Amino acid sequence: MTDTEVLADRFEEHRGRLKAVAYRMLGSLAEAEDAVQETWLKLSRTDADGIVNLGGWLTTVVGRVCLDLLRSRTRRHEEPLDDTFVPDPVIRPLSRIDPEQEVLQADSVGLALLVVLETLEPAERIAFVLHDMFAVPFDDIAPVVERSSAATRQLASRARRRVKGATPSTEPDLGRQRQVLDAFMAASRAGDFEALLAVLDPDVVLRADSGPLVRGAAASKVVRGAKPVAEQALLFARFARYARFALVNGEIGIVHAPEGQPQSVMAVTIEGGRITRMFILADPERLGALELPDLGG
Repeated sequence: MTDTEVLADRFEEHRGRLKAVAYRMLGSLAEAEDAVQETWLKLSRTDADGIVNLGGWLTTVVGRVCLDLLRSRTRRHEEPLDDTFVPDPVIRPLSRIDPEQEVLQADSVGLALLVVLETLEPAERIAFVLHDMFAVPFDDIAPVVERSSAATRQLASRARRRVKGATPSTEPDLGRQRQVLDAFMAASRAGDFEALLAVLDPDVVLRADSGPLVRGAAASKVVRGAKPVAEQALLFARFARYARFALVNGEIGIVHAPEGQPQSVMAVTIEGGRITRMFILADPERLGALELPDLGG
């Protein structure tokens, strides 16, 4: 094997972790893949023999790449991302997890948390993800965000407080999650408004991201309150027969895929046996780029 081939093999050993890091930083599977590829290009142009800890080196480099992408994203948008934005979901069948995706799926971060991460400043997000999610020391993160170690610690601390205050708690047991979603889908299929109200928290919030091109009733929206959310569910009840349960970012969610074509992906947070948050991605362009596993009939 050539030196390049040996280096490529060593890089592949870290690819899963790097994509997991980049996905949590960016909330986009496509951008995460781009960041990992850029990290490989940087490694291929570097004298790898001088790298003592390759995994640590790669993690900090992908952090720099992600920080540049986040800053570029901020410059492109004069306004913050719309309140309807839903990050890319990671979808897996309930029956199994693809071994190649185990690292991405391990310690899954729910869509609710990713939505909160989108509200952080780029440097805050990098510091929080690297330290709190991947245990990278502050001394190693400091050069990435171009701050002192003490200032980097403050970035992560500020981000941690914002994340803790804004991320809704959710039922951790997958079986209980399934029971609640079973009840929700049964009520939707039956057109039972009262049954829908029974499974929705009074202060439930629905966030639907249909992208910039969809108009009308299916357009992007934020809906608050059990009655308005139940009305939305009944509005689209005719699609309920296409619903399939799946793991969405490690939690029970629902994929609507008529004829195998994803039409929407829904994740929820559940507390006290009721749905408190609903996150629906229905952007045709972004859905078309997702890897949709076989979810069964």
